[in-house]
Amino acid sequence: MRVRNPVAVALLVAVFLAALLLGPSPARAQGPSEPGGPPAIRSAVETWLGGRFKVDDVRRSPLAGIWEVRLGSDLIYVDERGQYAFVEGAMVDLRSGRNLTRERLDEMLAINFRDLPLNLALKQVIGNGKRVVAVFEDANCGYCRTMRKDLLALKDLTIYTFPMAILSADSDLKARKALCAADRTTAWNELMLTGKVPGNAGTCEHNLGRLRELAQKLSVSATPTVFFANGRRLQGYVPADRFEKMLEENARP
Repeated sequence: MRVRNPVAVALLVAVFLAALLLGPSPARAQGPSEPGGPPAIRSAVETWLGGRFKVDDVRRSPLAGIWEVRLGSDLIYVDERGQYAFVEGAMVDLRSGRNLTRERLDEMLAINFRDLPLNLALKQVIGNGKRVVAVFEDANCGYCRTMRKDLLALKDLTIYTFPMAILSADSDLKARKALCAADRTTAWNELMLTGKVPGNAGTCEHNLGRLRELAQKLSVSATPTVFFANGRRLQGYVPADRFEKMLEENARP
């Protein structure tokens, strides 16, 4: 049995959902490849990709107004104006590069920052600390380590860190040893920045169980996950300059 490409499956599901939202349309068969397809589509996709890849093929999809665009072995689906595309199950604005699905999910998953049990977090104040973030990190997360370095270089920031243990077998042990250190915040920073694991046995009373329950309650399933002061979340790493911009945009509750 042929195993389908999971990306292609996700895209097909997205197109099917769009068809349900748009309502019934006249039946049409998969169209043949058309020379170049609508110029707006080819141009929009190649511009969005920054010239790194070329469109191999454009053809009509079974859904009215939606075109199938082939990029090597991948497919994306684009509206006839070349403005929006379904990419890995998400709707993307090709002109701005914004992931509209991710933005909507972030809006749906926003929290009340004041409801966070900050007493469970490791707190670090940089400068006057007027800006605040809450960060969920795993000691074995490479992107977390990069983000930690970026965070510590920012000005006037209070960081509430919630250690996680989800990525590998020793994540739990590393987290416990950091939480059992005399200076937990310093120990966690050293663990993230240099990989230095505290020398204690990690058998003190800690709150990893409660942190795990908190992560489940907030639907935090990947690291790093950041919550800004207004409750909006960021899942995954972004470059420092972009993070600084997001921090300012989401600074007020």
